Amino acid sequence: MDFELDARTRALRDELLDLMDTHVYPAEQVFAEQVAALEDRWAWDSVPVLAELRAEAQRRGLWNLFLPGALGAGLTNLQYAPLAEITGRSGHLAPAVLNCAAPDTGNMEVLAQFGSAEQKQQWLEPLLAGTIRSAFAMTEPAVASSDATNIATRIERDGDDYVINGRKWWITGAMNPNARILIVMGKTDPEADRHRQQSMILVPRDTPGVEIHRGMEVFGYDDHDHGGHAELSFTDVRVPVENLIAGEGDGFGIAQARLGPGRIHHCMRSIGIAERAIELMCARAQERVAFGRPIADQGVVRDWIAESRVRVEQLRLLVLKAAWLMDTVGNKGAHTEIQAIKIATPATVEWILDKAIQVHGAGGLSQDFPLANAFAGIRTLRFADGPDEVHKNALARHELRRQAATREAR
Repeated sequence: MDFELDARTRALRDELLDLMDTHVYPAEQVFAEQVAALEDRWAWDSVPVLAELRAEAQRRGLWNLFLPGALGAGLTNLQYAPLAEITGRSGHLAPAVLNCAAPDTGNMEVLAQFGSAEQKQQWLEPLLAGTIRSAFAMTEPAVASSDATNIATRIERDGDDYVINGRKWWITGAMNPNARILIVMGKTDPEADRHRQQSMILVPRDTPGVEIHRGMEVFGYDDHDHGGHAELSFTDVRVPVENLIAGEGDGFGIAQARLGPGRIHHCMRSIGIAERAIELMCARAQERVAFGRPIADQGVVRDWIAESRVRVEQLRLLVLKAAWLMDTVGNKGAHTEIQAIKIATPATVEWILDKAIQVHGAGGLSQDFPLANAFAGIRTLRFADGPDEVHKNALARHELRRQAATREAR
């Protein structure tokens, strides 16, 4: 494994760092103010400052960096990793500036890999251009959605249409009126094999029968500048059969293909969050005086800073290994490492954020610093794309099989 940055990645990294310093960081407060002034705050991507930043990102060639192949920047996972980390330092703004924000990234990957020519023309092209947003409707309130085979929403064939009935929640981005298309997962054949019951289908947001009920809050944050997490329902929603992605029964496989890259992208950006937290923690510790000396002189604070550096470096190496394996042996071959980073990343970054908040005192809990908001977001990653316990169970099962095979081979 060689993690030295190649020439193209170095050039993109330098360009991105300059964009962050000269445009993104100075625009963070302006972005927040413009979103707050909107009549519909869920439509965060319509503010003028974001349009200006996106134009600058496109001018610099920093656009759709996440997507491999001709449709995107053509980067490998290993090349994208240090760039995604940088965007994570301004997680509410930078990914959107580069058109690399979830859930659009995963939805674009689904359409690029599984969509028909017509689906790509109608929905993928505007998503790649950043002119619309999208949502991925999988999680449901009435079942344990960590087991995707539990999904109860029905997708039933009726002549030249499919009819959809069901309820979803925690659907990221769906509160945004600019989220014009939903990728909906449901059951087309409850009698089929357990992993062949599910399908995915494209549902335009304005289709009759689609109802957005509310935005879900995360620890009191409504997350409006990510388009919110919606609870929504489908009542006799009718769409043409051409809206089915791939074929009936392919939904579970598509979901697994979507979640692998999504998980590592979350982890890459989370390292950037950790780095910014360490930066803020050190600055605060050196400028705050308690009991006659800077709190940076306190042994416990120095221990937190040292531990934070050690933990984030370990985490980065694990994420880079997973990215390298995805590039060299494929997502399936890197499955164990993807699970490992999904387990390690939220817990590690949550710990670092907790210590950064503690160093900031009461200010760390407030809106005056980005730490509390980041903590709420990182805590959700212990559920998003699968809860810790599911990944740990699968990882342990794999390890038990591997160890048993090793013993038998001796």
